[in-house]
Amino acid sequence: MAQGLVGSEIIKLAGEVNERIRQGEKIYNLTIGDFNPSLFPIPSDFQKEIITAYQEGHTNYPAANGIADLRSAVSEYIHHHQGLNYSADEFLISGGARPLIYAAYQALINPGDKVIFPVPSWNNNHYTHLSGGEQVIVGTDEETHFMPTAEMIKGHIQDATMLALCSPLNPTGTTFSKDALLEICELVSIENERRKLAGLKPLYVLYDQIYWQLTYDGIKHEDPVSLVPELKDYVIYIDGMSKAYAATGVRVGWAFGPADIIGKMRAILGHVGAWAPKAEQVAAAKYLKSHLKSDSYLIEIRKSLFIRLKSLFDGLDNLSKSGLPVKAISPQAAIYLTVQFDLVGKRKSDGSIIESTEEATAYLLSEAKLAVVPFYAFGAPRTSSWYRLSVGTVRVEEIPSLLNGIQNALSKLS
Repeated sequence: MAQGLVGSEIIKLAGEVNERIRQGEKIYNLTIGDFNPSLFPIPSDFQKEIITAYQEGHTNYPAANGIADLRSAVSEYIHHHQGLNYSADEFLISGGARPLIYAAYQALINPGDKVIFPVPSWNNNHYTHLSGGEQVIVGTDEETHFMPTAEMIKGHIQDATMLALCSPLNPTGTTFSKDALLEICELVSIENERRKLAGLKPLYVLYDQIYWQLTYDGIKHEDPVSLVPELKDYVIYIDGMSKAYAATGVRVGWAFGPADIIGKMRAILGHVGAWAPKAEQVAAAKYLKSHLKSDSYLIEIRKSLFIRLKSLFDGLDNLSKSGLPVKAISPQAAIYLTVQFDLVGKRKSDGSIIESTEEATAYLLSEAKLAVVPFYAFGAPRTSSWYRLSVGTVRVEEIPSLLNGIQNALSKLS
């Protein structure tokens, strides 16, 4: 398993870019899905609660499934914001979302079990490998904003164990419409009724909604159990504070779902020791109970992120209209913009031809000083010309010069 495990293409690319930045090169690094704390600090009230928790001595082991106050606070929080009814015992707290996804795979997937997931998507290929599962890859495209549909999925579900979904989607920043997700959920519900009658293992849905509070321009987040309540026994939600509160390094995440599955995930992570630090849990519990403060922060971070996403989109859209080989999808959610740089086959000023996505990516880095992540890092074919641009580290005042750099680089191609 370890020998066959592939490293993260994103981390590899970001490492190379950061090394060039350390050597003094001016690069617009839009690779990692993270935040610059000087631009997006965590909520000040949350920060104060963390400091207070350490001062009060909350430095011992937390409960394996998370401290009771936090599980209660998150249960109330999810009910307040999404209208979902899950008790505190149906929540599991962990050091961010990653251990929870790992635990869900380990709890549900036996070696050889099939896992359906769309591409591009974040890390499902690696988690399937870690659990010994069989990948069932569903290719998506621009027509559906790279979101999977029931039509794409229905031919694969008869013998699958898990359907891994994410909305808003990393890497695209696009979302499920209500109708599209409803069709998928109804498909899963019908399949599980069939399996129940036949005495077969259910089809579970892993629903990663870590970006769900970062939606823009009137878009509403949709989730499976709100649309089809009878799926409650089969859906495991992945969520946390990392993205909506710019708290990627604070490491407070949670999963919620059927109590028996959550219990198995708790047992797995109890051996791994992947809990969130106790002081951060104490602080999160107090902060999340103050809906007025947390809601106010969400309004501001959404506004700041959307300004960046919209400015980039508008600029790239203007370049596209001028005939340059670039296209962008209007921002919907998260911290990502989906952009196509259609450069393969273009001739550079030195006469050489760009022959691959890797060469196109290198050209953007060299000529536009733009570091972005190609969709093949998220499981898409290596021939894909689509990219993820992440705006959590972008300064608004730098966007015009960033766009000028792109324009100049693309204008040199023929």
